Amino acid sequence: MRKLFTKILIKLIGDEDMMALLLAQRVILGKTEFNEVPNSLKPGVYEHLRDSGVGFLAGDYVPPTAE
Repeated sequence: MRKLFTKILIKLIGDEDMMALLLAQRVILGKTEFNEVPNSLKPGVYEHLRDSGVGFLAGDYVPPTAE
């Protein structure tokens, strides 16, 4: 149910980067664990965490590489 809600929210807002920023802030504040972030948003959330100097909060996550 949570995943469906998140997908609907992303579609309604229409801006995945803003959702990634919101989720990154929740991870930083300890309100959400990185493993709870939807897979489609993990690269963006990881980027925001890394840019904020707290990339370690993503654990052992390795972002996909562009080929």
